[in-house]
This record gives sequence, structure tokens and C-alpha cells, in this order.
Amino acid sequence: MGTKHSSMGFKTRSPLYIFVVICLCCLFYILGAWQKSGFGKGDGIAIQMTKKTDCNIFTELNFETHHNYVEIIEPSQPKAKVFKSCHVKYTDYTPCQEQDRAMKFPRENMIYRERHCPPEQEKLHCLIPAPKGYKTPFPWPKGRDYVHYANVPHKSLTVEKAVQNWVQFQGDVFKFPGGGTMFPQGADAYIDELASVIPIADGSVRTALDTGCGVASWGAYLMKRNVLAMSFAPRDNHEAQVQFALERGVPAVIGVLGSIRLPFPSRAFDMAQCSRCLIPWTANDGMYLMEVDRVLRPGGYWILSGPPINWKTYYQTWKRSKADLQAEQRKIEELAESLCWEKKYEKGDIAIFRKKVNDKNCHMKSASVCESKDADDVWYKEMETCKTPLPKVSSANEVAGGGLKKFPERLHAVPPQIAEGLVEGVTAESFEEDNKLLRKHVHAYKRINKLIGTTRYRNIMDMNARLGGFAAALESPKSWVMNVVPTIAKNTLGVIYERGLIGIYHDWYVLLNLTSLFHANSGLIFSFCLTVRFCNVP
Repeated sequence: MGTKHSSMGFKTRSPLYIFVVICLCCLFYILGAWQKSGFGKGDGIAIQMTKKTDCNIFTELNFETHHNYVEIIEPSQPKAKVFKSCHVKYTDYTPCQEQDRAMKFPRENMIYRERHCPPEQEKLHCLIPAPKGYKTPFPWPKGRDYVHYANVPHKSLTVEKAVQNWVQFQGDVFKFPGGGTMFPQGADAYIDELASVIPIADGSVRTALDTGCGVASWGAYLMKRNVLAMSFAPRDNHEAQVQFALERGVPAVIGVLGSIRLPFPSRAFDMAQCSRCLIPWTANDGMYLMEVDRVLRPGGYWILSGPPINWKTYYQTWKRSKADLQAEQRKIEELAESLCWEKKYEKGDIAIFRKKVNDKNCHMKSASVCESKDADDVWYKEMETCKTPLPKVSSANEVAGGGLKKFPERLHAVPPQIAEGLVEGVTAESFEEDNKLLRKHVHAYKRINKLIGTTRYRNIMDMNARLGGFAAALESPKSWVMNVVPTIAKNTLGVIYERGLIGIYHDWYVLLNLTSLFHANSGLIFSFCLTVRFCNVP
């Protein structure tokens, strides 16, 4: 039944389907014929557009690829500023230390030996030329004992200090036997005697200050004992003392204890010495000794060798009376006691004092206390006749300002100033991140210049040192870094010294440009302001 019904439905509907299809076909045929006849509106518009269009302007079309005809614009490169070399007469020029200018200032308190910078119109804008025949310095440690004569062509010290074993002229080189005025048997023997009292060997002492350093043999020989000494001496009639030190690869700057504070932070050095430095320690009510106290760490050591120590032996040589020398030594010892220093040793030519670890251990009336709120605000600030106060402590055994680990652990430990939140914006975590970043930077620098980290580059300067991470990443017996904290930057130099590194405050703007600091053929500057073989930083 179902099949029969279906077949009958198909038969009744199929004529209708056929009729509809035929009608649609006819309709489409008629529409097509109408359009073709020209009466269609769209066709008329097309004809009008064709008549109005001038196709002749496209007769020159070229359908080849045009990539080769596109002008390639190179990225613009900044033009490097080229500095010319200064006249050869400026070979020994040191900014702010010109001899002619210095002689116009008072001799009192060594003011004429301090920094006196030129006016704007006299500043140099050229590269200081190297001495004629300048040679690459000897690699360390040979460089400690030998310097090319061509690099420091001054023989006066070989004559003036001939009997004191400072320096000898041999052929075309200077030889430094390691002697000094107060250690004729050599710096090693002298340091051995100091080490019998001062814990130099175990890393407790890392940073040292040599006041009136000569050619810096004390600092040179301390290096093999992992002690970094900052040496300074004035630019006086002993030509090129500091230049000799730098050529040897030893940290040194031109400086003097005069009327202006030293460019170092408070509590910076673990040890300081005066080896016949001829500084009048009792003058100005002990002002110079008070400045040494400011930069000496709690628990640090001060060494005095030379007048007036051992006056009974040398009073005739020094052409002074016994009474005068005895009174001077007594006065020094009284000043030391008022600063909470204790004399630990006196034998032969050497006396050693130790600063107490805090003020609670002072058992007598101390010198007047300075009122300045910031003991590290020292740039071009006059010295004062007063004792710089130490940070407060809660017990007699606590080290004022915080205790330090022994070196080398001290290098990467969080410095007390950061741990106590005294450096704005710096935490223990950001300190670690800074170290990590600087290690990455140094690794990249070494890929660019494979000589970094070798003995080829001995003296290195970080001109914006921040936390000292760059120097810490480079730490090696093969080189040392002078960490400069600009006076306009955040004051972090105290942190750098707490890490067992050395550095100095400086105002780069005073020099206007850096070209006068470096010999034209010996500078190396990276994006991190790393410069090799810096000379005479004032």
C-alpha cells in the first residue's frame, strides 16, 4: 500500500514541476535579452565611464617586481666627538694641581698643596698626551718592582732618596727595591713586624690608608697579603710620587692633610699609617689626628713610625732637642687617649695604637664632639677640631656601626649600612640583585674584551660606583678598582668600604670633561664608565 501511494503522488506532481522550471528558464532568457539590448541601466553607466576614462596614461605600466628599486635607509649613527691631543707641555698636567696656581695660595696648613681648580675659561678640552716613548706597563707582579723610564721620565727621587732605598735608575727602567725611609730592610720585614700585633693575615684587616706615601711601597707589598691600601701624597718638589705608584699598579691619589677633609667616608679604613710622613700631628689642637680618627673604623689600627718615635736614638739626626721630641710624643699619646685609642705596641721605630670599638669603652673625657649631622658630607668641607661621634651601641662589646666579616666573605655579605636600612632605597634584596646584574655585565664585557681580568689591565676606575658591584665582580689579584662616587650621586661610598673595597668622592663636573685625566693612548672606556690606567685623580 505504501509503495503504491508513493508512485501515484509522483505521477500527479511531476507535470507541475516541469511547468515551473520551463517558466523560470523563459524569464531568465527574456531578462538576458533585455540587458544585451543596451536598455539596461548598469550597462549604460559602464558605457559612460568608459567614454570618460583616458586609458592612454597607463601605457607605460611595468609589471616586474620593484623591490630592487626601493632605497634602503641606513639607521642614523651619532657622530663621535673627536678630541685633539693637548700640547706636549701638558704631559704631566693634573687638573686642579698646577704648580703655578698653587704657589698663589697660603702656605699655612698646606693650603697651597690642596686642590685649586682653574676657572671655566682655562679648563682643557683636549687629550693629555702620553710621554714620548710611552710603553705598556710591566704586568703585575713584575710591575710592582719595575717601571719604564719613558713612562715617568723624572730622576730626582733616585738622587734625593738614594740612601733610603726608595727607587733606583737602571738602564731604561726604574727599580723599586721595596725600601722606605723607616723600613730600610724592606717593606716585607716592616709589615711582618706590624703583623705581630695587627691581625693582617686572617682577613680582619682589608682596607688601609697611607698618609704621605712616597712611592707607595707599603701599599704595594700589602697587596700580596690581600690588603688594599689607599695611598696619598701631595704634588710637591718630589716629582711624580703618585705617578710612580700608579705606574707600579698601586692605588694612589694626590692629596694632603691640610685644611679640607679627606675625600673618604667615616669609618672607612681598618688600618692607617704614617711612616715619616712629617704631618704635624699635634698642630691645630690635634685636628689632623682627629681627621684620621674620623676615617678609621672602630677597632682599627694607627701606626706611627718616624718622628717623634724612638727620639732617644734619632734626636741628633733630626736636629731637635730631647725635650722637644719627648713633649711631642707625650702630646700625641694624650690626643690618642682622648680619641679613645689605646697604645698597643712601641718598639724601635714603630708605635701602634688601636681605636676602641665603641664609645662605651672610653674611660676618660674625650675630645669635643663634632656637631655635624652628616659625618660623610666632606667634599670641600673644612676640617674641625673635634671628634666625630660613633653610632650608638647597646652593649660594651658591640662594634659601633656594625661588625664586619673577614675578607673575602666581607665582599659579598650585606653591608651593615644596608642591613640597618641607612641607605635610602637599598635593601638586602636589591643589593643582591645589583650584584647579580653587575656579574652579568662584567661577563659581557669580558666577551667583548678578553684582556679584562688579565694582568694587561691593572688599574681600573668605576666612575659611578654605586654599591661597588662592578669592583666585586672583577675582584682579583690581577687588578684593582678605584670606586668613584660622584658628589651629586647617592652617597654609597661607606657601603663600598664596608665590602672591603676602596674608593673616593669626586665631582666630575669640576673638570667639565674627563679627557684631562687619561693619556691619549692608554684609556679604555666602557658603557659602565670603566677606565684603565687612570692618572692623578685629584
